[in-house]
Amino acid sequence: MMRAYARRILPGTAEVDDVVQDAFITAWEQLPQLDDPGQVKSWLMRITGRKAIDRIRALRVHADVDAVELPAPERAAPPRQAEARAGIAALSDALQQLPAAQRECWVLRELGGYAYEEIAEELDLSPSTVRGLLARARKDIIVRMEQWR
Repeated sequence: MMRAYARRILPGTAEVDDVVQDAFITAWEQLPQLDDPGQVKSWLMRITGRKAIDRIRALRVHADVDAVELPAPERAAPPRQAEARAGIAALSDALQQLPAAQRECWVLRELGGYAYEEIAEELDLSPSTVRGLLARARKDIIVRMEQWR
């Protein structure tokens, strides 16, 4: 889950493993400060989110004020950005409408890159159940996202 979350925040996949590793190191160092062991998952996810955002800030290129101004690429044009944001919002809504088990399987597979067996192990399900949940989730998302094809 931490890897999938970091992958969703970061612009590329090259930094994901480093962010997750940094999050585990920080968690290990701050483990004595954890008040409620039942909140470990959310605690780790918060650490991962902060580490991913820190990584984005560190990688941000700071342009020189005197630099030559280049035209923005077509994909960065305001209509394109608005369309992309609307598509992401529609996908987010479609994901929120899925049953929890389908959504968890979909996120782990599509965002986290997990194999079916890894998802089954993570969610304590059989691989065939994972395949079924993913098939239903994909079908539902395709129907809900039809206008975005």
